[in-house]
Amino acid sequence: MGSLKTPLDYVQAGWARVQENSPVYKFFFSDIEIVSAENGSMVARLPVSAHLLNSKSGLHGSVSATIVDWAGGMAIASTGMEKTGVSTDIHVSYVSTAKLGDVLTIEGKVSRVGKNLGFTTVTILKGEGENKSVVAHGTHTKYILRDQPPSQSS
Repeated sequence: MGSLKTPLDYVQAGWARVQENSPVYKFFFSDIEIVSAENGSMVARLPVSAHLLNSKSGLHGSVSATIVDWAGGMAIASTGMEKTGVSTDIHVSYVSTAKLGDVLTIEGKVSRVGKNLGFTTVTILKGEGENKSVVAHGTHTKYILRDQPPSQSS
């Protein structure tokens, strides 16, 4: 992937690779849109559709956890990493819910990418503009699979 140059290029390439190889991500996130990426962060949007709901017609908790997993990996990809690693820890705090038709804004940020571990935070919001509210907030740690030199280390 030597021709990739921008954080957005890396996130889009990472998403294409993961989507192709992960039926769960493909099922949950077929409608996801990557909005932007900078070095160490990314933003995506996901409309809440029926297959993302629980029995009470709210966003299923497992979907929020999967979003934290996905967005943490995509935030690491934004640093120029071709492979983003495997999860070692995910923590999700559920603040509110989202319902059918809501649009989620997903913000993934790298706290640190070291030699072996990457630490990220993910916030899932609903609403637009000034009316956004937090649905869930998570932290995600990944063991980094390196076969290339890191482009960001703090």
